[in-house]
Amino acid sequence: MTIKASVLLIGAGGVGTIAALNLTLGGQATVTAVLRSNYSKVATDGFHIKSVDHGEIKGWRPHEVVNKIPSHTEQQFDYIVVATKSIADHSPTTAELISPAVSPGKTIIVLIQNGLNIEKPFFERYPHNICLSGVSRIDSHEISPGFIEQVDRDRLIIGAFTNPNLEIAEQEAAAQAFVDIYSGGRKTFCEFTDNVPLHRWQKLVYNACMNTVCAVTGLDTGRIRLAGDTVETLLRPAMEEIVAAAKAAGIKLPQEIVDKTIDTDPLTLYMRPSMLEDVQRGNMTEFENLLGEPLREGTARGVPMPAATFLYHTLKAMQWRVKEQKGLISVPSKTV
Repeated sequence: MTIKASVLLIGAGGVGTIAALNLTLGGQATVTAVLRSNYSKVATDGFHIKSVDHGEIKGWRPHEVVNKIPSHTEQQFDYIVVATKSIADHSPTTAELISPAVSPGKTIIVLIQNGLNIEKPFFERYPHNICLSGVSRIDSHEISPGFIEQVDRDRLIIGAFTNPNLEIAEQEAAAQAFVDIYSGGRKTFCEFTDNVPLHRWQKLVYNACMNTVCAVTGLDTGRIRLAGDTVETLLRPAMEEIVAAAKAAGIKLPQEIVDKTIDTDPLTLYMRPSMLEDVQRGNMTEFENLLGEPLREGTARGVPMPAATFLYHTLKAMQWRVKEQKGLISVPSKTV
């Protein structure tokens, strides 16, 4: 009898729900999903999924749904898969939130999240746990509580963040094992990489630039390209700065990556990147890991990054406004 891997999923939105589905399809894992706003709906009716990979599925549930993170003293997990936004400038951080479920030195943490240096808080808090990188290229959203619509194929690149306290071979073997589990149902494209930084910097050309420019201007990816000289005066310079920062950090990106990234979404799709949606919903954004970290990596190596600097500080001010609106920051009373 095959022993199944025990997986705890944090973040069952558009990306996380499809990840949970893929993990269960091959029969190699059981998935416990931690739900928040959609808990009542899913606990009662399950997920309604419309997917280019899986077709239409009604009433699907992972093996268990819970509304709080369980303790490792009650149930031990082989993997904790995190598919939430990475909000680095707000406490509690994700590294803090998952603490009850982490078995020190045993649980493998899988971060299916965007951005750079996202592993550092986990290495600090769990120095003897393997931490894996998941770079996801999927267009999947939770349209309403429990209703998931996936309109682009699931492509997931898995590798090991290099934990200096552990053997590299052990970390890469853990990454390959996760790829095998995730791919078991043969409904997805999942592959191993031994070059995590390359894939993270590649995706940053979009996420640190198109995502942020759309969020600041309020325009989608089609209208950005229709809005006069916005591409040439703001978007392209920001992308070229990210490419230069990557090169300074030892990562050479393809020469054509800027042009390809600008045109990656069909113009008339009028795609709304995730950060634009967060701004319009009054949510906090993951601007620190998407833009702040590559900006700091580049400027520390002497790369001029004026466009990225402007975008970063604008988003930082916008984040402050959201925190005030949510009551996370108090300001002095108005003088009368």
